[in-house]
Amino acid sequence: MNSASLALKNAASPQKALHLYIQMQRQSHIFDSFSILFTLKSCTRLQNPTLIRHLHTHLLKWGFSSHVYVATALLNAYVSSSFTDACHLFDEMPVRNTVTWNTMITGFSRVGDVEKARGVFETMPLRNLASWSAMIAGYMSSGSWSKGLMLFRRMVVKGRLMPDQYTLGSSIMACGYMGSIGLLLGKSLNGFAIKNGWMLNVELGTVLVDMYAKCGDLKNAYLIFDMMQDRNVISWTALICGAAQHGYGNEAISIFNEMIRTGVKPNELTFTGILSACAQAGLVEDGRNYFRMISESGLKPRIQHYGCMVDMFGKAGKLGEAFEIIETMPFEPNVLVWSSFLSSCKLHKQFEMAERVVDRILGSVRPENHGGVYTLICDLYNLNHKCNEAERVRKLMVEHNVMKPRGSSFISSGSSQ
Repeated sequence: MNSASLALKNAASPQKALHLYIQMQRQSHIFDSFSILFTLKSCTRLQNPTLIRHLHTHLLKWGFSSHVYVATALLNAYVSSSFTDACHLFDEMPVRNTVTWNTMITGFSRVGDVEKARGVFETMPLRNLASWSAMIAGYMSSGSWSKGLMLFRRMVVKGRLMPDQYTLGSSIMACGYMGSIGLLLGKSLNGFAIKNGWMLNVELGTVLVDMYAKCGDLKNAYLIFDMMQDRNVISWTALICGAAQHGYGNEAISIFNEMIRTGVKPNELTFTGILSACAQAGLVEDGRNYFRMISESGLKPRIQHYGCMVDMFGKAGKLGEAFEIIETMPFEPNVLVWSSFLSSCKLHKQFEMAERVVDRILGSVRPENHGGVYTLICDLYNLNHKCNEAERVRKLMVEHNVMKPRGSSFISSGSSQ
């Protein structure tokens, strides 16, 4: 490796690497494979397909297309900037290594085509741990948790590969979305980690806390949390959100207060969890205080925080204050905010309050995408004995072939970063 290649490798930014590369080109510098490799790797971060195509031309001109590691770096650059070009390049590559195949698995997963990713996985001649991890991660990111866990089991039992922490962690996280079956599988993975002597570090401990909390097994969530020697805000937040999600509002507040006492600074998701807990427990004054604390902590309230406040005031029967939040928040209300508000109107039979926003909702929410809020409007009209209005909304739903979707929540994953 010559000094020019080292300079490209150690460039402080993609822009500096590209500037150095252009200077070398103008000086008719003789490039080696390392020079083009480091330039590609650096410029991948720019996600500029025109630039990558330009570098591709140089690569062909200097005869480096047969270098599998250079071609794989080019493939990775295309995956980040132009996946169509990546597919063409992959088809044309005369030689591929395992990294090449893994790059395409990740690429297809990233664009949401997990089945094609699985096709690449099954076709590749030799798989390593990264191959299995990439495919499992693809299933997890697409919400195909059961398929991801089945593949994990196949990797361990048939592939006889020991998972790394990333693969085990993503599999444990998936269990949190699968209810009672997920809890059973999660316990099995927890046992797997113990059997193989894995240390309960902050990463593994946090995903276990999150999984148990999501599945409603707060006893084991607390147990794992207490066993952890190191905890971060994500660990605390997982426990807070889990308690809030399952209706343990006062417990969530106790955990939050203990977190503050230990000097851990809450993040946006922590506040979403604690505000949701206040809404569930009807603790309006506490909710007001925690909402003010968001700005006092140097954070900006997000729409999910305002949504929790709408939910809290609505559940408490303070529909006027809930409406004021909607009117004054610096965001356009989304379907979750509207659904929460209408549900509270229905709960407290505040039909006139609901009618103040119906036309606004019908003008901004598409029935084919959010049938649930249309169903709520129908219910409110029927309860208020306005059958003609209810029929009008039902006709809109029929015209758009609307089916009522499953419910949603303001609480995101407790392990999100």
